[in-house]
Amino acid sequence: MQPNKAIIIVAGGTGTRMGSDIPKQFLKLNGIPILVRTLKNFFNYDPQAKLIVVMHPESIDQWKLIAEEFNAPNHEIIPGGKERFFSVKNGLDSIDDNTSYIAVHDAVRPLVSEKTLENCFQALEQHSAVVPVIPINDSIRFVNEEKNESVDRTKFKRIQTPQCFHSNILKKAYDAEYNELFTDDASVVEANGHSVFLVEGNLENIKITSPIDILVGEALINSLKS
Repeated sequence: MQPNKAIIIVAGGTGTRMGSDIPKQFLKLNGIPILVRTLKNFFNYDPQAKLIVVMHPESIDQWKLIAEEFNAPNHEIIPGGKERFFSVKNGLDSIDDNTSYIAVHDAVRPLVSEKTLENCFQALEQHSAVVPVIPINDSIRFVNEEKNESVDRTKFKRIQTPQCFHSNILKKAYDAEYNELFTDDASVVEANGHSVFLVEGNLENIKITSPIDILVGEALINSLKS
């Protein structure tokens, strides 16, 4: 029997970097709101998975109207917290202990591929914490107040979501006190003594945070159709 899954989609962003009054996850790519696309990706992969959307309380009423208009898959809505850490924690509190796997995904990554999802969840059969990554193609440098120097980019990866975990591992890790160094779920789990297994992500799985990302996202959608 396939392990049961819960997907926490973190949708607490605002339109600040977009220069928009509309939260970025509500903006449209080729006529469909970003968050709707994200939800449908996970529903299409596993219709039985529990979908949880965590968002700013002030955005909930607006989202309910959007979700109805665009026929978003059924999901539970949870009010978010001040920091991402607390938003994820709120989402975890709504998941029962019978759930085997939990994935946490950025709402504004609407182009995660089925292959990436398959890579993540298959790896959970042997590992307790799994994160998709892609190579860094640009040259990178280490910088501090005293100097900057070139580093070997092959020793670094770009991190994506969904970050996927055995349920008990993630829940226990989030019992920790908040630390500003917790930039993602993998860092929370690592701080609790667990190693993270890396799998291949997909280049199209971009995080849409600025106006140029909208243009790139629409171009990617059009290219995937052809």
